[in-house]
This record gives sequence, C-alpha cells and structure tokens, in this order.
Amino acid sequence: MSVTGHGVVGSIVIADDDREARSGERLDVVDPATGQPFASIPRGAAADIDDAVAAARAAQPAWEAMAPRERGACLLALAARIREHRDELGRLETRDVGKPLHQGVDDADCVADYFAFYGEAADKLYGDRIGLPGGFALTEHVAHGVTGHIIPWNFPMALVGRTLAPALAMGNASVLKPPEDAPLTSIRIGQLARDAGFPPGVLNVVPGLGQEAGAALAAHPDVDHVSFTGSRAVGISVMQASAPHTRPVMLELGGKSPSVVFRDADLELMVPVLQAALLTNCGQTCNAGTRVLVESALHDELVEALVDRMGRLRIGAGLDDPDLGPLISSKQLERVAGYVDVGRSEGARVVLGGGRPEGLGDGYFYQPTIIESRPEHRVAQEEIFGPVLTVIDFDGIDEAAAIAIANGTGYDLAAAVWTQDIDRAFRLASRLRAGQVYVNNWGLGSGIDTPFGGFRGSGFGREKGIEAMREFSAVRTTVVRVAT
Repeated sequence: MSVTGHGVVGSIVIADDDREARSGERLDVVDPATGQPFASIPRGAAADIDDAVAAARAAQPAWEAMAPRERGACLLALAARIREHRDELGRLETRDVGKPLHQGVDDADCVADYFAFYGEAADKLYGDRIGLPGGFALTEHVAHGVTGHIIPWNFPMALVGRTLAPALAMGNASVLKPPEDAPLTSIRIGQLARDAGFPPGVLNVVPGLGQEAGAALAAHPDVDHVSFTGSRAVGISVMQASAPHTRPVMLELGGKSPSVVFRDADLELMVPVLQAALLTNCGQTCNAGTRVLVESALHDELVEALVDRMGRLRIGAGLDDPDLGPLISSKQLERVAGYVDVGRSEGARVVLGGGRPEGLGDGYFYQPTIIESRPEHRVAQEEIFGPVLTVIDFDGIDEAAAIAIANGTGYDLAAAVWTQDIDRAFRLASRLRAGQVYVNNWGLGSGIDTPFGGFRGSGFGREKGIEAMREFSAVRTTVVRVAT
C-alpha cells in the first residue's frame, strides 16, 4: 500500500510480491462520505486468481507440515503487527467503509484478537480414540488444502480475521478476494502478514470485481473449500460454482433478526442496546437487530424512548467520529430509500427519519428510521441493510403468535428475547429459529469465542470459536488392528 498525489494505491499481494493486475487495469475506490474516489486498486481477474491459487498450492504442504504451535506463532506475530498499525488500519477502514472512527479502530482491535485467538488455539484441536474389536481408530482434523475466501464490504477488516485466521491455523493456505467497495484494509493485512513472517504463498489477496475475481475464485478447480459472506443470490451462485468440484462451502447470507420484547423488560437497559444492535455501521450488519416485536402494553413507551434516543444522534463523515456515518455507496442509499418508500406505500407508518439528512453534501447519508409495520410488510420481511428498524406489536398472552412472527421470515441468523421472567426467557429462546439467541442482550462480549452462523436463508456452517477450526478442516480416521 502506498500514498501518492492521487490517493491511496492498493496492490495484489501474492507470495512475496506486490503486483498489478495482469490486465494492467485499476478500479477507483470511493469515499462514502463525499462520493468521490480517494484510492485505486488493481482490477484482478481470472489470471490473477490463477497466480494466487498456484502460489497457495505450492506453499500449503509445508505450511500444514509445520508444528501447529509454529503456525500459531505466525498468527500471533500478525496479531502483534496489526496492533502496531491499529490507528492506521482504523482510519483506513473508516475512510473505506464510512463507519465512525471509533468503530474502525474497534475493528482493528477485533481482527488482531481473531489472529491471537486462533494463534493460541492452533495446537488445541484434538481428535478422538474409538475402541474397536481387535483394535482401535484414531480421528484427526486435517487441512482441506487451499481455501478461498470472499468477503463483503461492511466489516472487511473483522471478516479477514473471522474467516482467514481459523483456516490458516488449521494448515490451509488461503486466497482472499476482498470487496471492491472496501478493499484497502484486506490488502494492508496481507502485507503485514508477509512482514510478520508468514511463508510466501500462505496468504494471498487479490482485489477486483466480484463478477470477475470473485467468480473465478469460487469456480477454481484447485480450491478445496470456499467461504462466502454476502447476499443470498451470490451465495447460491457460489454453491453452484462449487458443485462440479464436489467441495465444501460455508455461507453466511444475512438476516432479518428480531428482538421479542415483553412488558416486563428493563427499558433502561434495553433501549441503548436495541439502538446499537440496529445502527452499528449504519445498519449494514448481517446480524443487525432490525425488527422489534413488542408486547402491546409496552409498545408506545418503547417507541417513544427509541425515537427520543435515535432522533438525537449526530450524523457525519466517519473520520469526524459521529454517532452514525454514511452508507457504503449510492447503490445502497437507493436500496434503503426504496424500501422505506415501499413501506409507506404498503401502509407502514414512519415515526422517525425516512429520508436523507440535510447539509451533508454528496455523501451517502440516511437518517436513522423507525417504521411501525405489520409482519407481512416487505420492510418487515426483507433485509434492507441500512438504519431502518421495524416495530411490530403483539398480544403478550399469545407467545405462540410472537414466535410465529419472529420466525416468519426467510432468515434465521440471530434473535433476542427481553423479559425478566426467566422461565419465559428460556422457553422462548428454545423456540426462536436462529443460529444465535440472546437473552436480555444483543451480542454480549467479543463474540470471537462463540460459534456464529445461521439456518435456512441465512446460510450454513459456523464461524468463530473452536467450531470454525472444525469447519476449515476435514476428519481423517485411521483404523489400527492390534494383534493379540
């Protein structure tokens, strides 16, 4: 990564080399706060993916043959290097994605924590011994080989850690295709990995368009496992591209996550958490809490509290560290505004926001928005990926109806129940259809050590925690006959 008179200039990181795309073409990267280009990256495509996969294939056997603790030491060295560059990476992420500066810096801490967690865990995934008549069997977790990783633009830095760190800890060599809208921290981390002592070819980064570099990686015959985070439509295409190679894929495809709120919930505790669950990164979060299902007796009081709190938020450019930054692109701005218009046309009532704020120039800003809706409205069914909260009331006597609404979309990623009745809390938690269920919280703790993923339209497979190391490995069984 370098800085010139034209802004930040990214590169392809393959083996021990920073290079241009074979085509020689480059892509602009736009600042969401201004709508103007501030950086450029190589337009990687199929030929560049071929180079990266070949480098990974050549490096992988020796990487897997290393003692797990030695691999872990490389991950720990990268974590330390990321922490040394924390402020640089935080500002770069903020400029790239648009999020407030404190969130960008938090993401730098997060990616360092991922590499530290898996660096420490690299030698701690054990197999089993199974007793058999006349002998025994041993199971062990082994690397797939070369893994491909395609990540989105909302949390590119954190997702580098979430997807790459467990794969590398298991002995895979990896090729990363970062998002074209926010590729810069991925490239920089690739360079820092090399500086931290990673063997050449173990971690490779090829920026470019999804339909070119991403599609080439998803379909590449020498890739043994593909991890994808993004939209359901693209996730389906990744599965289709992988099918001819009969290789595993891991998909995280978003959500429409509900909080089920009962009249006895602690309002003072809950309201700031609901705000953060919705508005982190301007609502552009796969597990954002975008639906609140509230018992009718508490509806008006809760909506009033949310309107009061969210209506006072400061909106601005991420580097100014406001409460809320811009959306990632003009395309995303049009999507969010379009959904709000659809909500109005279907009879939903906008009680806060619902438009662009004034006085912020050409950036992609949108007001925090609260909509009172019915369960069947599109704004309550489909993932908007913006600062839009839908509120739906229910009769507290009918828990089954509340669960039906909560489980009534095509997504099953995260959910929460808010009540001081512990029996009710556990009863509902067991019936909420979601990969992660929160009781009187949303995302408590760092989350790195807790498995994460969804069901149905939210995808399959689990990231985070030791579970992710199992996902990025295959089980080999060795059966031993013992003579008597």
